Amino acid sequence: MSDADFVLFGAGNMGGAIAEGWLAANPGARLTVIAPNPRGRVTDWEAAGRAVVNPPPSPAGLLMIAVKPQVFPTALDAIRAWVGPETVVVSVMAGVTLANLEKTLGTSRVIRVMPNTPGSIGKGVALLSPGAACSEADIAAAKALMAPLGHVEGPMSEEMLQAATGLSGCGPAYVFLLAEVLADAAVAQGVPEDMAKRLAVATLEGSASLLAQSGSPPAELRRAVTSPKGVTQAALEVLMAPGAMPSLFRDALAAAVARDRELSAPPKGER
Repeated sequence: MSDADFVLFGAGNMGGAIAEGWLAANPGARLTVIAPNPRGRVTDWEAAGRAVVNPPPSPAGLLMIAVKPQVFPTALDAIRAWVGPETVVVSVMAGVTLANLEKTLGTSRVIRVMPNTPGSIGKGVALLSPGAACSEADIAAAKALMAPLGHVEGPMSEEMLQAATGLSGCGPAYVFLLAEVLADAAVAQGVPEDMAKRLAVATLEGSASLLAQSGSPPAELRRAVTSPKGVTQAALEVLMAPGAMPSLFRDALAAAVARDRELSAPPKGER
């Protein structure tokens, strides 16, 4: 396998997690990493003979762009040097559309992927939206690349990717906020802070595992734990009141999707 078969451009947290999964799934293979200041696991890969770092560019088989979206315009010339007629480009950049990738990179074999942060421990979700020119083999290669991060959903349209990003892409922040406010609410009722944090994390972890393993709809599990006129029902009457949690989450996801589409829109002068 050529070192240029998989080129990782940018080696931050998510790009690095994807690369680690690829290395584990391809024993004996090496990847090419382009990073201005390689450190940490990148230098470890290099020392172990699993990576070539910052070599002269040549067309890649599979090129993953894992830089921040605001860095993309300044890195374009360096990225283009790795793109050839047979290169499949996989982007994890939020807000950079397929049309933008095709136009700026000069290829239509582009795929957008939106992973989330639990992918760093193999428990994530990655949404996948390919360009119209991508083949079944191109899509399969991208799905295999993302598989070590957890569940891969797709292929889907770019419009669907934007809508679903409000759930899975932003979702970890909602869960972390829930743990935060649950613990704070318990502290307000007299539970010691350390205990409240432990109980919040353990409760969310256990509930998510039960939901995943039971196969039952969330509403059914909710009803099973809610005794009529009991303490859980008293709490849910507050959380499910008009304007409370269901309404707030609909508004929150709508705001996230609207912002994603705003960021994805070309500048006014380019429309």
